[in-house]
Amino acid sequence: MSVVASASASLALVKYWGKLRTGVNLPATPSLAISLDGLRTTTRIASETEGAAGDTVRINGTACPAQRFEPMIDRFRRRGGSTSRVTVESTNTFPTAAGLASSSSGFAALAIGLDAFYGTHLSRHELSREARQGSGSACRSVYGGFTAWETAADHAEQIHTADHWPQLRLLIVVLTRTAKPVSSREGMNATAGTSPVYRSWCRESQGIYERARTALDRRDLQALGTAMRESYLFMFSTMFTSRPPLIYWLPESLALIREAEDMRRDGIPVWETMDAGPQVKLLTTHDQVEAVRSRIPSAVPQASVLVSSVGGEPEVRDG
Repeated sequence: MSVVASASASLALVKYWGKLRTGVNLPATPSLAISLDGLRTTTRIASETEGAAGDTVRINGTACPAQRFEPMIDRFRRRGGSTSRVTVESTNTFPTAAGLASSSSGFAALAIGLDAFYGTHLSRHELSREARQGSGSACRSVYGGFTAWETAADHAEQIHTADHWPQLRLLIVVLTRTAKPVSSREGMNATAGTSPVYRSWCRESQGIYERARTALDRRDLQALGTAMRESYLFMFSTMFTSRPPLIYWLPESLALIREAEDMRRDGIPVWETMDAGPQVKLLTTHDQVEAVRSRIPSAVPQASVLVSSVGGEPEVRDG
């Protein structure tokens, strides 16, 4: 028996950065996110050979230690009343562990696939709770469209489907395909424990989130872009002021931030954001994609660019 599940990466427009001390991956800040159709993980789950000692996990063809994945696999196995070990083979259409939210789509696809494989028939909210325990942002990737994850909530909610704003586009500028030296999990712990501005970040995030959610409801690109920019810059202030400082940016990252400023001055509606990594994402609309794309080489000649529309729902089928 085998199943194949796929899910899109979840890009936070308003950032989740920081965890409460209680529970597993419960957010200290609210996040507002968009599902990215162009960044997708496909995961095949199949029965392991009879008598196998454990589960097997491969990502993009590379064997991975199963320890991070087995707690989730074991929970689904127990729910399904099964003892079957599994082989998990996951592939991404984009670089892994490079600041492009591969863990969000990866753990969402895994949860959705395990639900189908073991026949547990969980609701979408229950799948969101399960995915969250593997990676916080994965709780949003079990949905398509636009999602919200409130402070301390154990699951995310879909607030709009993809057709709410089909004209929206994200240009993902890939500056390096190298895995980042410090994981998001480590980075969150470091900033929460050492940054003097971390508490201010947690306090101010709610207001940023509320402004962004209103802008999204109204499809107000300028207001959404402005709140999105405020969120990522505030988030990075906690990293820059942690001890020791945590700096994911490359010189090319800053060059693109400056270029986005120049584009706005020239009348091109585009706003940038970043996650825990060096890659820069540019928010605009479909009619501005070529204008934005044409300006990127002047700032970073060697970068590759992925263009994504709003992602639809996850999918699962027999494998």
